[in-house]
Amino acid sequence: MQIADRLSKIPPYLFMELRKKINKAKADGVDVISLAIGDPVEPTPESIIDELCRTARIPENHRYPTDEEKGMYAFREAVAAWYRERYGVTLNPADEVLGLIGSKEGCHHFIFACTNPGDIVLMTDPGYPAYRASILMGNCEPYSMPMLPANDYFPIFEDIPKDVVKRAKAMFLNYPNNPTGACGSREFFKKAVAFAKQNGIAICYDNPYSEVVFEGQERLSFLCVDGAKDVAVELNSLSKPYNMTGWRIGMAMGNPQIVAAISKVKENTDSGIFNAVQFAGIQALKQENENITRMLGIYRKRRELVLGTLKKIGIDFKAPKGTFYLWIPVPKGMTSLEFTDRLFEKTAVVVAAGPAYGKYGEGFIRISLTVPDARLKEAMARIEKEFGG
Repeated sequence: MQIADRLSKIPPYLFMELRKKINKAKADGVDVISLAIGDPVEPTPESIIDELCRTARIPENHRYPTDEEKGMYAFREAVAAWYRERYGVTLNPADEVLGLIGSKEGCHHFIFACTNPGDIVLMTDPGYPAYRASILMGNCEPYSMPMLPANDYFPIFEDIPKDVVKRAKAMFLNYPNNPTGACGSREFFKKAVAFAKQNGIAICYDNPYSEVVFEGQERLSFLCVDGAKDVAVELNSLSKPYNMTGWRIGMAMGNPQIVAAISKVKENTDSGIFNAVQFAGIQALKQENENITRMLGIYRKRRELVLGTLKKIGIDFKAPKGTFYLWIPVPKGMTSLEFTDRLFEKTAVVVAAGPAYGKYGEGFIRISLTVPDARLKEAMARIEKEFGG
């Protein structure tokens, strides 16, 4: 039986490999604490669950979803209102908003909507591994734009070779950034828009951490700068602000042509989001923004605990102010993998090694703050004991 050649180009998905490692250790009786995966442990707010239950009992919602692949109009209206309230961005729900089965789906469909085989797609490195996988599955060529601490984790567009720019048709950007936690700026957005316009490049701005920012950092949408809608689609998700990772509901917004192209891919791929989940999403967007404030308070305390522990063992650095991740330099004289392995072998604490996010991730690890407080405290105690000297 033949298996598609394109799959051989894609490395094993990071989090699936981590789960296998964790499950094996647990089966051997090891008390493993995983700080590797960004999946909030706090439950979805009750009113959202109640709305799901209420609308799931309505027989009309048991049929194909309303507006199928586009998302029901009421959900798209709620998204537009949320973006107007949170970011000052005006969106037409009719042709500038599209419901998604999570933002990850949108990244994948963006490639099939905006590129042809052989095109170059620019992506940040380090970066979310799913971008590269989607690029390769679309038979396109990924080009890594280095994101370095010295440049505040922004790519330098002027450093991209001219022959690469000429072949590039699309680009992934992601701030607040996974894995580094770096946040975007209006100045950088303007540069990205100008670069995309000049070179005919479509931008996919993946923004699922838009609400997870700490003191001193403005919440931003890429669409807030002039001209962004001419070149870009922004993806977002209800997963992080409302603890809804398993619900699989998100949205694409921005350039009507790109939105329509993604919609065309979707209509030939899936049949949309279950109506009851969309009604629950509307409830979240309209009534549960207090959950965002509550979760930021929880992440802030966990963040301070981790940074304090790291300082005690000699790792003192200025952490960016976005996401519920910390992008941490490894001790001098160690590679990312060496430090990751030592953590696992000596403390049974699992973290993500930086090179899993690209070659420029070497020298770093990523820790997630989406674990119960007691388990995080235990993990930090083990790390301090092992590395405290």
